[in-house]
Amino acid sequence: MPNYKRFRVSGGSYFFTVNLKNRNKNLLVENIDVLREAVREIRTRYPFKIDACVILPDHFHCVWTLPEGDSDFSLRLRLLKTAFSKTVPKTRSSSFIRNGRKEAGIWQRRFWEHGIRDQSDFNAHIDYVHINPVKHGLVSRVKDWPYSTFHRYVEEGVLPIDWGGDVEMDIGAAGE
Repeated sequence: MPNYKRFRVSGGSYFFTVNLKNRNKNLLVENIDVLREAVREIRTRYPFKIDACVILPDHFHCVWTLPEGDSDFSLRLRLLKTAFSKTVPKTRSSSFIRNGRKEAGIWQRRFWEHGIRDQSDFNAHIDYVHINPVKHGLVSRVKDWPYSTFHRYVEEGVLPIDWGGDVEMDIGAAGE
């Protein structure tokens, strides 16, 4: 079995991509309130700042910053996936191996993580998160996707409402 090494920095910022096992499902947006409650529950016990997040039908991207002295993003993601899985009704049987491990079979086992290196890297990943619904063809304008921290950025005056509209963006440096 491969020995995965994760990049960990105490109090660091990280970009994540977390996928459903079945990429043809709309499970996340159909159960957005369940997912939000799971995030609130985990943040109460294990704090972190959500710098950016977008929930798509079958996966999500986020940028989190952990508190000083803490680098355990894996624990938070595992607890989040578990809390969501326990609340969502079981829609299909899972494999024998997953039953033996008490896994619901909703999520892909692993996730993709990138440790943010500097402010430029941070900005590129925030942009990637916000443009992602357009990239996937779910909407034609960033402002039209409801499950994104983009709206918080607009409310706080960080981004204009038409951000990402006709502007050519270089998102090649960030992403899945």
